[in-house]
Amino acid sequence: MTTPHPAALAGLKVLELGQLIAGPFAAKTLADFGAEVVKIEPPGAGDPLRKWRLLKDGTSVWWQVQSRNKRSLALDLRTPEGQEVVRRLASEADVLIENFRPGAMEGWNLAPDELLAANPRLIVLRISGYGQTGPYRNRPGFGVVAEAMGGLRHLTAEPGRVPVRVGVSIGDTLAALHGVIGILLALQHRHASGRGQVIDVALYEAVFNCMESLLPEYSAFGAVREAAGSALPGIAPTNAYRCRDGGYALIAGNGDSIFRRLMSLIGRDDLGQDPALADNAGRVARVAELDAAIGTWTAVRTVDEVLAALDGASVPAGRIYTVADIAADPHYQARGMIDQVTMDDGSALSVPGICPKLSATPGRHRRNAPALGQDSGAVLREIGLTDTQIAALRERGIVA
Repeated sequence: MTTPHPAALAGLKVLELGQLIAGPFAAKTLADFGAEVVKIEPPGAGDPLRKWRLLKDGTSVWWQVQSRNKRSLALDLRTPEGQEVVRRLASEADVLIENFRPGAMEGWNLAPDELLAANPRLIVLRISGYGQTGPYRNRPGFGVVAEAMGGLRHLTAEPGRVPVRVGVSIGDTLAALHGVIGILLALQHRHASGRGQVIDVALYEAVFNCMESLLPEYSAFGAVREAAGSALPGIAPTNAYRCRDGGYALIAGNGDSIFRRLMSLIGRDDLGQDPALADNAGRVARVAELDAAIGTWTAVRTVDEVLAALDGASVPAGRIYTVADIAADPHYQARGMIDQVTMDDGSALSVPGICPKLSATPGRHRRNAPALGQDSGAVLREIGLTDTQIAALRERGIVA
C-alpha cells in the first residue's frame, strides 16, 4: 500500500466565512495542501455557488471544485448563538477567511480585533471589493467591477470596439491568490513573533497589481495604453495569426534570436537580418509590416502545419484551446491537471488538478465537496457542544 505524501499545511485550522468565489477559492487552495477547512454556510440555501451555472442532481458541478477538501457547518451568523459558535471556533483556529462587505463582521459582533484579542495567533484574511478603508469601502464590489477599476477591462477589446470581460471571474481569483500569499507571509511572521494579524485584500488592487507597466508609462510619458486585440503593444512580433483552416496560431517571435529564426522559417531573411529590426524597439516601429509577413505565411497553412513548423524552429507558439482541447490534451493528462473524482452517487467527474506542484508535499483531493451542513454535528462536538445543545440549536434553525 502506498503511503500518502505529507501535506504541507497539515494541522492548519482554517475557518471560512465567505461565499461565492474569492474567499472560498483562497480556502480551497489551502485545503488542497492539507489545511483543515471548516466552511460556514447559512442554513437553508447555503453558499449561492451551490446553484450557479450547470447543475448535476441539483448542485453545481463547480461546487465540487470550489469546496473540495472542506467540511460544511450550516450556521446562522445573524443570531447570538451562531456568533458565539464562530467565536469558539476562531479561538482555536489559525486562519479565518471572510469576503463580506466591510462592516458585516463588526455588525455580527465578530470584529477581527475582538477575535484577535481572544486568540492573538489568529490570522484574519478579509477580501472585499475596495478594501476595509478608503472612500469606496462601503460600495458593493464584484470581480467584474474590480477588473474594470483595476485597468484590465479597458485593454480587453479590439481597437475601437466595446471592451469585453475576461470569460471567468479573474478579479476574484487574483484577489484569492493574493490572499493566500498574505496568509503564508503572516504564518511566517507568526512563526517568528507568535502573533497573528489582519490581511486586507481589495479585488481591484489585486487586478491592478498585475497591470505591469501601465502606471509608470503614464507617469513618465503620459501614455494611456489602449486596447490592442490579440497583440501586445510595445512587444513585437506577438499576435494571433489566421491560418488556412480558419483557426489561429498564437506566435511569440519577440525575442531577438527567436525573431531571426522565425523570419528564416517563413522565408523572410531580409527582415531577420535587417539591422533596424535587431531589437524590440526597431520591431515595434515596423510591427504592421512584420504581422503582415507572418500572416501571409500562416494564411496558406493549417494550424497544425504552422505549429509543427514553429516547434521545429524553436519558436514559441500555440493554438487557442477550448475545454474539449484541454480535456483531450496529453500534457494536461501527464501533469495530473485533469483529475477524475467519484461523486457520492458513484458517477465520475473531471475536475482541475491541483496547482502548484510540490515535490515533497504535493496537494491532493482528500474528500468531495460537502453537502450543506454535512459536518455540523462533528464540528460542534469538537468545540465542546453536547448532542442536546446541538439538537436545541437545530430545532431553532440556528444550525442545520
